[in-house]
Amino acid sequence: MKLFLDSSALVKRYINEPGTDRVNELCSLAGDVAVCILCVAEVISASNRLLRERTITRPQYRRIKKEFFSDIGETTVIDLTNAVLNHSIRCMEKSPVRSLDALHIAAAVEYGCDIFVTGDRRQKDAAASMKLTVEVV
Repeated sequence: MKLFLDSSALVKRYINEPGTDRVNELCSLAGDVAVCILCVAEVISASNRLLRERTITRPQYRRIKKEFFSDIGETTVIDLTNAVLNHSIRCMEKSPVRSLDALHIAAAVEYGCDIFVTGDRRQKDAAASMKLTVEVV
């Protein structure tokens, strides 16, 4: 199975919250896991926000960052190519979706995933309009 995680789903691998168990289960079943290059900045941003809010400690942040960069080396990372940008434009023309969400969806389309996983319920309909099988965690 080819699994694609958007940032909201990927962060659940490092921060224990509702949906974490399901994301980990899907990742263990997947033959390949992919993310959009945007996830790098978005996961680090989310982790820094949690650190500023004192939801996580500095040692927890360092652990998350270390695990994340270790895992990303074993993950298929989809770059922002002309094809991805074209898919994102099509997505935004079909659905009221934010630009970054459209880029994640477009990367998943370009990757040819079997399941697109998101923690964002608003993104679900836009992904489905692009003919993706979607799971909300």
